[in-house]
Amino acid sequence: MKKKVVLAFSGGLDTSFCCIYLAQERGLEVHSVIVNTGGFSEDELQEIESRAYALGVASHAVVDETENYYQSCIRFLVFGNVLKNATYPLSVSAERVSQATAIANYVKKIGADYVAHGSTGAGNDQVRFDMIFNILIPGVEIITPIRDLKLSREAEITYLHEHGVEFNAEKAKYSINKGLWGTSVGGKETLTSHDTLPEEAWPTQVTETAPKRLELSFRKGELVGIDGEKMEPVRAIQKLQAIAQPFGVGRDIHVGDTIIGIKGRVGFEAAAPLVIIKAHHTLEKHTLTKWQLSWKEQLASFYGNWLHEGQFHDPIMRDIEAFLLNTQQTVSGKVFVELQPYRFQVIGIESDHDLMSNKFGSYGEMNNAWSGDDVKGFSKIFGNQVMIWHKVNQDN
Repeated sequence: MKKKVVLAFSGGLDTSFCCIYLAQERGLEVHSVIVNTGGFSEDELQEIESRAYALGVASHAVVDETENYYQSCIRFLVFGNVLKNATYPLSVSAERVSQATAIANYVKKIGADYVAHGSTGAGNDQVRFDMIFNILIPGVEIITPIRDLKLSREAEITYLHEHGVEFNAEKAKYSINKGLWGTSVGGKETLTSHDTLPEEAWPTQVTETAPKRLELSFRKGELVGIDGEKMEPVRAIQKLQAIAQPFGVGRDIHVGDTIIGIKGRVGFEAAAPLVIIKAHHTLEKHTLTKWQLSWKEQLASFYGNWLHEGQFHDPIMRDIEAFLLNTQQTVSGKVFVELQPYRFQVIGIESDHDLMSNKFGSYGEMNNAWSGDDVKGFSKIFGNQVMIWHKVNQDN
């Protein structure tokens, strides 16, 4: 019997090459799998399945990971207000970790001997996939034909033609990767340090021009309603994306450090993630104490960076998630947002947990809990040790 290989399949050139190569050159029984993290329509998934069988795979599977992707990853990015380099909501980074984990689980499910992916030797994904496979399925050999053979696009197309597979040689001007937590956009402009993406490069064009106000409802840190309509978080993300994306908000270009040590740029449109994170952070500033906010910021920064580098399965990540989850017990209420072309503004919040209650005083005007003499004494005590340091060292 032929040995089984599970191929992470997208239907593109690289994974199409892998289908033929693994069967013809390696003599393996190819089982393709695609992991949907909220970026594919039913028609797209059907088209990819048809292509897989046309390439001769023994079986093809679709693993819908959208809900688990949210529960295991996205909600913690919201709880932590994670924006890498204060810009990027980790749209692709988080998605790849979820996909690699799902593929590893599928390998175990069907008892495959090998696992394969179409990554080249140039980017982050090769590290994320390899590392997660090594962690979760350490006895399964990893095959990466494109990387190992150092193939050019032209060589792949020629090989497919020689094996009776026609492939459109015209490369798309822009590479698009769509998922629940945003869409990445790469093109010739993002290979430079100075060019920006033109309007036509963005997958969603700007069609909304009149300002629009939204009421976002959060319960324990999760978005659970829009304009009074209650819904589950995944549906809320999808609905907010449909409302906000035509305004052109959430567009930017991220400049970051790759896992393998080089700088890279990528464009992204992530209207819902950006609006949710900014709205959530505003609600937190009203409902959490200063030290909750301070430690959250430090731990969330580490969490985002470690996730970006594929280290999702490090147990420290579960420890940080437990902390983040616990901080969300009072992060409930409404956040009011106004959308305008190419920008949005958080107007304010309403919450039963608002620590800015005027029952305790008004900032800059008056307070109801202490006297001026209390403040005088507190100020002396609060600065006492620093005063002593200065006095001792000035005398010396």
